Amino acid sequence: MRRGDVPAVPPTAGPVDGRIDGRDAATIARLSPLVAAPLDDIAACLREVVVDVVPHRALLIFTEDCTGRPQKTAGDPTIIDRATLSELAQIRSTLQAGTVDSGAVGGAERPIHALLAGTGALLVLCEPGPTALDTDAGAFLRAVWEVVAARIRHRVAEADPSYLRRSRAVSVERQRATAELTERHAADLESVLAVLRSRDLDDTRARTVATTVATDALILARAANDLVVTITEEPVSRAFERLRHDLSPLARFGRVQMQFVEPPTDGRALPGEVAHAARAIVRTAVLAINEQDDVGRVRVQWGCDGARLLIGLRDDGPGRLTASDPAFRELNARVKALGGTAVFDIVPDWGTAIDVSIPLDPPQNAEAPAEWDLGPREADVLRLLVAGKRNRQIAAELGISENTVKTHVGQLYRKLGVTSRAAAIAKAIGANEL
Repeated sequence: MRRGDVPAVPPTAGPVDGRIDGRDAATIARLSPLVAAPLDDIAACLREVVVDVVPHRALLIFTEDCTGRPQKTAGDPTIIDRATLSELAQIRSTLQAGTVDSGAVGGAERPIHALLAGTGALLVLCEPGPTALDTDAGAFLRAVWEVVAARIRHRVAEADPSYLRRSRAVSVERQRATAELTERHAADLESVLAVLRSRDLDDTRARTVATTVATDALILARAANDLVVTITEEPVSRAFERLRHDLSPLARFGRVQMQFVEPPTDGRALPGEVAHAARAIVRTAVLAINEQDDVGRVRVQWGCDGARLLIGLRDDGPGRLTASDPAFRELNARVKALGGTAVFDIVPDWGTAIDVSIPLDPPQNAEAPAEWDLGPREADVLRLLVAGKRNRQIAAELGISENTVKTHVGQLYRKLGVTSRAAAIAKAIGANEL
């Protein structure tokens, strides 16, 4: 029995009279914390709910809604720490073509139970128990997964500043995916060299084999690179089109006329967290403006200068809002979480103008507050962590061993009061925004 000693009960058709019995109520009670869970904890909370109904060793989520951190995991660390985006993408591709009961996860072929939600998000249970195929258990799992997938999409669309800060600071999956590409490229080059150096093959045969190996490697590398781009970036024109779609009900049925000035189609692609935040920022502002009387028109404009996303909003309303309005405070918090700026120009009887600038790249430096009491080398390691460096890169840049880097990182966790790389970087960047 797990936390709370709540028995696991698969859903049933229920009594004929339509009343909910105690078992149904217990199941509903277990779902409540899951629906309220923050994005960073969603995998662990989902596993807590379903593991008694469908036993499994590890749970993995792959969702392109979370472009900065599309992989969310819980369970056996020997599996989830080695799982890659490429593996999950392959499982999703196989599942779209039919059923799948096994797949490579964490570098090994394993029995799996995989589900695709209506949003396109993938759920994978590694080494599930036999009840995964049971009718009631399977129905329960699918129902819960559909709710969770929809909740993930909603939470990302309205991501709070702390989540945006962590996504901007870390981009963990982006780093992992890039590392996967680098390691695969190195292995492929070694394979080609091994063929060319082989004394068992003549020149003609060696060239043929080397060409085949290189061709296969190139195809895989391009596919992996396309995956990284797809899950971590969004073309600015497509991001703006999604914004127009979000606001289309207001434009179609509201009393306010919406004017959209589209960004250049050849502008730089937006990092996922920037695209999501930008849409939330505009939606928040437009809804606040729309609550005023006498607003006839709202103009929304996006631009991109290669380094920043530039957002402009104008209305012809009474100009009664202030920068301290709750909606605008929320807007400003999102902008600051991504290292951007928001300027409010609100003139009574003239209207509201908001200009937002969001850098497309995260800041490369962060000064540690004195109260953290970091040594010079710890400060250097923290600075490189914030810059997105991996342990191997930090070791090379500072001229120390990877084990020494790991020791410094452990000390940083202790002094900052955190337990993960993501939290350390987010805290460092957050301290510089105060």
